[in-house]
Amino acid sequence: MNESSKGTDQTDVLADQRAGSGIVVLSTSMQLLHMNRQATELAKKITAVEHGSATAVSARGILPTALTELCAEIIKALHIRTEAKDWEQFELKRVTGDPNQPILLRGFGLPDRGGIQQARLVVTMEELGRKQNLNAEHARERFQLTNREQSVVEHLAKGWTNKEIANALQITEQTVKEHIKHIMRKTNSTTRTGILVQIFNA
Repeated sequence: MNESSKGTDQTDVLADQRAGSGIVVLSTSMQLLHMNRQATELAKKITAVEHGSATAVSARGILPTALTELCAEIIKALHIRTEAKDWEQFELKRVTGDPNQPILLRGFGLPDRGGIQQARLVVTMEELGRKQNLNAEHARERFQLTNREQSVVEHLAKGWTNKEIANALQITEQTVKEHIKHIMRKTNSTTRTGILVQIFNA
């Protein structure tokens, strides 16, 4: 084994131990372009619930119904939202899997100037509850978030709108937007989904 492939193996091991978000990237013809290990594990869990655990192993190569339905919605939206900026404040969400340990799917499109055939679908998958708590403190330290920014992130993770966050924190929507702007700068993200990917992988 040469040095560079050894380095890659160690990186893979470290990446697996981090247990961040599951990330799936597909073409608009539903060709799977990328699926990280976490996404594969979460997809198996969803499939087990959808089809009963007996078929979870045999259905490994097939994407769960909840994921393909979400992708179909993203493709529809891509026909209308044809610019990258159209997706900055927009994502499609679905909660699926075991009700005791639900999995949140967040989907968004990456439009391409070459048209719908060149566009990409991105879905992040996250087990609700457990990992948010696990990474919250670490994320706050890593990105030097203030207490208020941390609260905004926790509400973003629940899929709340700016208005819902404003009501919960008793601040204005404009203030929420300012906090999100600061968090994007600190996490080097350009979208709400990007923030969450960074936070969950912190």
